[in-house]
Amino acid sequence: MSSTIGGRTRAGDMDEFGLIRLLNAGRQSPEWQHARGVEVGIGDDAAVVTPGAAMQLVLSCDTMVQDIHFKDETMADADVGFKAMASSVSDLAAMGAIPRHALVSLVRPPGFAEARLRELYDGLYACADRYGVAVIGGDTTSTNGGLVVSVTVVGEVERGRALLRSAAREGDAVFVTGPLGLSAAGLHALLAGRAADAHASLLAAHKRPLPQVEAGRLLQRSGLCHALNDISDGLASEAREIAEASGCGIVLREAALPLEEPLLRYAAASGRSALDWALYGGEDYRLVGTLPERDAARAGELFRAAGLPFHIVGEVAGAAGTVRLLRKDGTVETIKRGGYNHFPGGVTDGLPGGDPDSLPDGRNH
Repeated sequence: MSSTIGGRTRAGDMDEFGLIRLLNAGRQSPEWQHARGVEVGIGDDAAVVTPGAAMQLVLSCDTMVQDIHFKDETMADADVGFKAMASSVSDLAAMGAIPRHALVSLVRPPGFAEARLRELYDGLYACADRYGVAVIGGDTTSTNGGLVVSVTVVGEVERGRALLRSAAREGDAVFVTGPLGLSAAGLHALLAGRAADAHASLLAAHKRPLPQVEAGRLLQRSGLCHALNDISDGLASEAREIAEASGCGIVLREAALPLEEPLLRYAAASGRSALDWALYGGEDYRLVGTLPERDAARAGELFRAAGLPFHIVGEVAGAAGTVRLLRKDGTVETIKRGGYNHFPGGVTDGLPGGDPDSLPDGRNH
């Protein structure tokens, strides 16, 4: 991290430079980082990187706050680190970009042991290494509040070819790149003390979600994709973002949504709605996008050849900014704005007859 680091050292704590060495030393070799364009990494006032020729930079930042995004009873420290990196990498996947470099800012509360921070960084680097991301700097400081981890990721995409939310067109097919609702169900199981009743895939989806970088690159290279977004706040919310940015409407088909058997079983056993989790749960980090209907079959073939999931779940149609759901019985309902909202007054309405005002962790936002 940078050599100008805020915060004061408390008696008995390792000093900031020692903490930086503890958390980062030996993680990624200079040779490994240099192969990813890093000329100067951790240890100077700032990092120096060389972007690829004919590429544009793509940048995103995401922050995780203790008791808002994670709790000690639901996630181990290594899981927190993994997910902090994954959430930013997912934003780049949604642009069809290649993640390259990361800056990590750590805000440490009183009494948070170095051993726990080391475990957090184990998870953070596990995700970074999985996606070839070089950790090249950041900041470390202290707080009287809870733990905060913020990750800024820098990536590259071919010049003029970033995939955007605003490119959906009337008549496009709407697709997703994998099953929905797993993370929300996993969180419910952890908070309800029912982890033993939930399939391991639900718990893993919440603790260590996997950004869809390969799918994003496949879509970018194919030239078939129009609009693209990652599902961090729920399918309903992300589909609406595409609809609003593109000035179009979206119709989702209930029967086509990929709801896996472990999700359906756990929802039935816990008296919850698997559909609500898929639409409003969030943190699936799958991709939702649009492409010409005539190219849907070709896209499906490309994804199958790559061993990746791909599902057509609707079409672009209707009034600008609207998202509707075609139910299995043939009726059509308008899906109100839904998903996680961090600020008071945010709308979290859902489907009629559901539990729209309570998110899967039981908190109202």
